[in-house]
Amino acid sequence: MKNQVKLKGQLKSYLRWPIILSCLLVAMTIGIFLVDYRCGLIASVALICYMIASLVINARVKPIIISELVNFALEYGQVQKSLLFDLQIPYAVLDEQGHLLWANKTFHEMTEEKFSLKSIEHIFPEITKDKLPSGEDKAIIPVSFANGYYRAELSRIVLEDFSQNNGLVDLGGENVLIAMYLFDETQIRNYIRENQEQRLVCGIIFVDDYEDALSSTEEVRRSLLAALIDRKITKYMQNYDAIVTKIEKDRYQFVIQHRYLPQLQSTKFSLLDEVREINIGNEMAVTLCIGIGADAASYAQSAEWAKNAIELALGRGGDQAVVKEKEKISYYGGKKKQVEKSTRVRARVKAHALKQLIEGKDQVVVMGHRIGDVDSFGASVGVYRIARALNKKAYVVLNEVTKTVRPLKECFENNSYFDSDMFLNEVQAKEIVNLNTALVVVDVNRPSYTECPDLLGFTRSIVVLDHHRQSSESIENAVLSYIEPYASSASEMVAEILQYISDGIKLRSEEANAMYAGLMIDTNNFLNKTGVRTFEAAAYLRKNGADVLKIRQMFREDMETYRVKASAISRTDIFDREFAMTQCIPGSIETPTVVGAQVANDLLNITGVKASFVFTDVKGTIYISARSMEEVNVQLVMEHFGGGGHSTMAGAQLQDISVEDAMAKVKAEVRRMKNEGEI
Repeated sequence: MKNQVKLKGQLKSYLRWPIILSCLLVAMTIGIFLVDYRCGLIASVALICYMIASLVINARVKPIIISELVNFALEYGQVQKSLLFDLQIPYAVLDEQGHLLWANKTFHEMTEEKFSLKSIEHIFPEITKDKLPSGEDKAIIPVSFANGYYRAELSRIVLEDFSQNNGLVDLGGENVLIAMYLFDETQIRNYIRENQEQRLVCGIIFVDDYEDALSSTEEVRRSLLAALIDRKITKYMQNYDAIVTKIEKDRYQFVIQHRYLPQLQSTKFSLLDEVREINIGNEMAVTLCIGIGADAASYAQSAEWAKNAIELALGRGGDQAVVKEKEKISYYGGKKKQVEKSTRVRARVKAHALKQLIEGKDQVVVMGHRIGDVDSFGASVGVYRIARALNKKAYVVLNEVTKTVRPLKECFENNSYFDSDMFLNEVQAKEIVNLNTALVVVDVNRPSYTECPDLLGFTRSIVVLDHHRQSSESIENAVLSYIEPYASSASEMVAEILQYISDGIKLRSEEANAMYAGLMIDTNNFLNKTGVRTFEAAAYLRKNGADVLKIRQMFREDMETYRVKASAISRTDIFDREFAMTQCIPGSIETPTVVGAQVANDLLNITGVKASFVFTDVKGTIYISARSMEEVNVQLVMEHFGGGGHSTMAGAQLQDISVEDAMAKVKAEVRRMKNEGEI
């Protein structure tokens, strides 16, 4: 180390001045020689004496100067060390591997242990080796210790840089240390948490079908039913120190502190079950919708989010709670089957609004979902007829024509009663859609699932007609949204709207067949999710010329499709005695996803099976078709995998995963949800 110590900088230059002056004196002596020989000899003797004295002094004084500088540096370091040791902020020095080399008194008092050469990760698990600073970066890591919260700031100290930056001595060598400061943030974090917990959260409670529930009760008991509902809601919310206000006969608004929200979520909003169990002779069970807006920047924003949440809960069929926290949306409840509404008032109101919207536009473009099915096609044709009845030019966006849709589409091609440009692909649709176009989306409410998501940005007049439950992804800029999860199909909804659009509107047999086929396929030949209004829609289509025999002939299967279905059913695995799961290997068939859905329907015919899941691999994407009897809500299962649908009919798509892994994940999720009572 001593051999490596060298002078540098200004001090080194200062000690070189005698040598520099000697050079000047040599030049002066030469000049004197040229003037006078004897004076030059005298000057030469004086120069030699000066140079000898300078060399002797430099040789003896330089080590003394270096020694004094080193001693000064060491004494100065001791002062710094003493100051650091008594510093009130916990301070420690680590090596590059994160081992503790030195710590001050405050650090030792805080940790109450000796940590010589112990890894810092053993003291603070948050400070792992990969989080240590590198280069000139400074690492800031939040840590906790003994019920306290700290901000750890770590920075690198390179000794080579120290030698280069000081202006006196060069210590030589290279070493790296890490300095760590701990700043106590316990109090401020407690203040932040307390402030967060005391923030007000706005919520809305809506009684589903309040009038229908009262109508199903004897008149003398209706006031008692209303009082029981009010008491259940008020008493439940008082447990969470809530302020509840009844703003309408079927709507409540409440305010709670944010600290109680996790408790509500942990109980999965048991108020839903408590109100549903009210029974004083009412034939129709009372259900609630709860919408909460949390983690908002202001109370006004929280109230707005609560409104959005309640609309989403209603759009998903009611009997559930929805919590909106910024971009995160959580769902609770919704396990029960939706009850069909006997009134058509809403359908009439929506039909009138749709009529006014179409009459104010130059043209109408209709589109369904990707890989369109029969219901999507039938609903699109129904909206096409509405537009033509109002004397508006109309188009149907259809990219890929599947095997099931092709027989129906062929009925419209080369048919003089229909426009030759009735069907457009995605590219053609983008060329004609403008601000004077009414864009009607049917059988889907997710923008990413539509035939052409880009069209949604081409016009502001967007209408959504769908029977699937809403999810966090929805078409937000729709001017008219008619989403009824209780409906059996989109074709049923359009058939109802057709009856209120205009008097005397008449469907052609091709249109009636397409809509009847959509209704028939989505209900599995009127076996699933059918109600009174389903058969009324079917009767309306039959009156307009729907030919059931012709439709059945269109959808007969070929032998290859039948073999694929039989093969999938033969591989079925029954787990937990209630759930059926299998893989559909499409082979060369044209519509593997449709076949997968048919297999899922067929598996429900097995005794004891309450739900079925069929997995179909199409070009690297795993399509899951889920079907169930009324005991199991498969829609909730599919939502965990980014899908959705109905309580008895749902699906999802998975990518970058094998069929075996997908089946294992779904099986594990079904078992978890069953054990926790979610389905």
